[in-house]
Amino acid sequence: MKRLAVLFLGAVALVAIGMVAHSLLLQRSAEAQTTSPTLTDWQVIDLTQPLTPTMPIWPGDPEFVIEPWATYEVDYYYINRISIGEHSGTHWGTPNTFIEGGRSADMIPAEELVVPAVVIDIREKAAQDVDYRLTVDDILAWEAVNGQIPAGSVVILFTGWQDKWDDPAAFIGEDADGVLHWPGFGAEAAAFLVSERGAVGLGTDTHGVDPGNDEEFAASFAMYEADGMILECLAGLDKLPPVGATLVVGGLPIEGGSGSPARVFAFLPPAD
Repeated sequence: MKRLAVLFLGAVALVAIGMVAHSLLLQRSAEAQTTSPTLTDWQVIDLTQPLTPTMPIWPGDPEFVIEPWATYEVDYYYINRISIGEHSGTHWGTPNTFIEGGRSADMIPAEELVVPAVVIDIREKAAQDVDYRLTVDDILAWEAVNGQIPAGSVVILFTGWQDKWDDPAAFIGEDADGVLHWPGFGAEAAAFLVSERGAVGLGTDTHGVDPGNDEEFAASFAMYEADGMILECLAGLDKLPPVGATLVVGGLPIEGGSGSPARVFAFLPPAD
């Protein structure tokens, strides 16, 4: 009888163990099905303009030059030598651009180059006034629809200038007096974004976050004095939502550099 009892208890124990193991397997299976999607499931949007010898260049900046360095016929491989200004093409700027002693490109850690972005669309106003300056009221109106701008964001101004990239004269908008014309962040709006919304960067599809005719560069100084970054000559902004994108800024860590040409990507999470 004792032996039968032992066998019976053993069988019961095995069944219990089996049930627990089965339950754990089901739990792990459920957890696997509810895990976050991998990065490959996210939509990737390239925000980078192509680099060409005919692209718009800030007046007085170095030209973009491409020179053959090695050829298949002579060297059995192919490589070019390039010469370009740090702030040409789609590029990022670092605080030492205007702030002596500010952080340079090589001092910015990688984690600061992965940031959430919000996009403020002012195309209609920019079409009516090429010198339009974003106001605090514009920001508040945007927030009334999209919610308050999260701290730690790069705020991007979508002016529509990305469509002028292939027409350098229209993109730069230089007049007979040498004054440049494109829309940008007004001084008060930039200060508000930094002090009241904790923005860590400003971005735009023009050649400067400041309006072209702003020779005091108020928006740039506001961001650089806050130790933040600036992104300019962006593309593909029509593909971004007002909120929800995450930027990856491929800025080069040039020693002592004030930024560099950059490959900028936006990642959008998959729909639920």
